[in-house]
Amino acid sequence: ALPIYQISHIMKAKVISVAEDLFMRLGVRSITMDEVARTLSMSKKTLYQCFENKDQLVSATMIAHIEREEDAFKRIHEASGNAIEEIHGLAEIMRKNLGQLNPSTLFDIQRFHSHAWETFLDFKDKCIQGHTADNIVRGVNEGYYRPEIDANIMARLRVEQVSLMFKPSVFSSADFDFKQVQLQVLDHFIHGLLTDKGRELYEQFHQESSLLSQK
Repeated sequence: ALPIYQISHIMKAKVISVAEDLFMRLGVRSITMDEVARTLSMSKKTLYQCFENKDQLVSATMIAHIEREEDAFKRIHEASGNAIEEIHGLAEIMRKNLGQLNPSTLFDIQRFHSHAWETFLDFKDKCIQGHTADNIVRGVNEGYYRPEIDANIMARLRVEQVSLMFKPSVFSSADFDFKQVQLQVLDHFIHGLLTDKGRELYEQFHQESSLLSQK
C-alpha cells in the first residue's frame, strides 16, 4: 500500500488535472467546487481535504500549467537547430493550447483570483519575455531575423500582445473568434521579425506542419 502522504499527493494531482481541464474548457467562474467533486466522483469533504477553497485550487492549477509550459519551452529550445525551428515549435504549442482554452479563463482569474493571476504575470514577464528575447537574439545572429530589431523591445511587445488579446473590451467574443485573433497576431509578430532567408525557412516549417496535421 502507498503511504498516506503519497496517496494525498496522487489525489491532489488528479484533482488539479480535472479542475484544469474544466477551467480551460468552461472558464473559471462557472465551475464550482461541487462541480469539480462531481466530475471526480469524489465527496466534497475529500476535495476540501485536498484544497481548502476554490482560490487555492485555481492557484494550484495555474502553477501546474506553468510548470508544464516551462518544461515544454526548455525542451523546444534544446531540440531546435535554429531560431526559426524554435519559434515555430513555440507557435505550435500556442496553437494547441488555444484549441483547449475558453477565452474567459484568464479574464476570470484576473478578476477573482489575484494570487493565481500574479503567478501568471510572473510567468509572462520572466519566462515568455525571456524566451522571446533569447530567440530574437539567436535569430538575428543566424541571419533569420532583421538585424535592426531590438530584442528587449520586441519581447516586451509580445508579452503585452498576449495580455491585450484576453481583454473582452478589445476583442469581445461577440465580435471576434478568440483563437483566430491569437493566431493572426502571432503570425503578424513572427513575420515582422523575419528576413527573406528566415521567411523561406519559416514557411517551410509551416507547410510541413500543415501536411502532418492533414494525415
